[in-house]
Amino acid sequence: MQRHLISAADLTRDDAVLILDTAEEMARVADRPIKKLPTLRGRTIVNLFFEDSTRTRISFEAAEKRLSADVINFSAKGSSVSKGESLKDTAQTLEAMGVDAVVIRHGASGAPYRLANSGWIDAAVVNAGDGTHQHPTQALLDAFTMRRRLVGRDAGLGQDLAGRRITLVGDVLHSRVARSNVDLLHTLGAEVTVVAPPTLIPVGVEAWPCEVSYDLDSTLSKSDAVMMLRVQRERMNAAFFPTEREYSRRYGLDGDRMAKMPEHAIVMHPGPMVRGMEITAEVADSPRCTVVEQVTNGVSIRMAVLYLLLGGNEPAVSHARTTGITEEK
Repeated sequence: MQRHLISAADLTRDDAVLILDTAEEMARVADRPIKKLPTLRGRTIVNLFFEDSTRTRISFEAAEKRLSADVINFSAKGSSVSKGESLKDTAQTLEAMGVDAVVIRHGASGAPYRLANSGWIDAAVVNAGDGTHQHPTQALLDAFTMRRRLVGRDAGLGQDLAGRRITLVGDVLHSRVARSNVDLLHTLGAEVTVVAPPTLIPVGVEAWPCEVSYDLDSTLSKSDAVMMLRVQRERMNAAFFPTEREYSRRYGLDGDRMAKMPEHAIVMHPGPMVRGMEITAEVADSPRCTVVEQVTNGVSIRMAVLYLLLGGNEPAVSHARTTGITEEK
């Protein structure tokens, strides 16, 4: 593991599999009466969120507290940022307080990289989403969910997603989740296809390690997992498709389309879902939909990432596999 987690593209196959396997150990903590490990006792982690978030912020906070870290939640609203304070000054303030790690979400692509490489702060930096660039822990929890569903909880240990066919559908242009998933799933050996209207396909997509399609129906029958992406209106400054009804008709997933998928195939969504547009209630509430599992798995993945960055590295994890991380008191 490197010192920071900025991009899913920075992870090697061994890095990614190590995180997924460690997350399986962390998931067992949730089955205990007391869901707590002493691993990061005495460490201080700041959740530095310049953008609104529910799932990611709460998931990181839950992961940090289950590892016994001291947690500071920072919101740009109501802070000196609203008075014009720069990222540099905020970082130097945190450095003066002696924090060990910063989990940052920022509207500007590249802000976590800048924070990690500027010399402003001597702490591990975890990217919780930056602009339309990357969201590595989301890609990791998605891969973790796919491996559990498609390979198996125990059979998946040490395994990647080689040969699996994954389809990402929707607003690829504005989606950091799509970029992160394409990078990570390719690293794990999966065959990735992105499906979207031509107006929502990024310039330069031909350099991505994936196939591009404009026809959802033609890809469903050969997909092991279909991930629906939310249309991010808050990042749009123009009309990218005629109407919501037209978008839903061509790129929305309903019961009829889900029936075209192989029986073992799953439906995923990073949330929040816009029911009736990219996904119908019938699909969202079906047993094949993994949205709630993804939220649960997000805590385990973020525990694994923080453990590997702050609590130990490969030798510690190997020791944990023989003695059982979950047996610590």
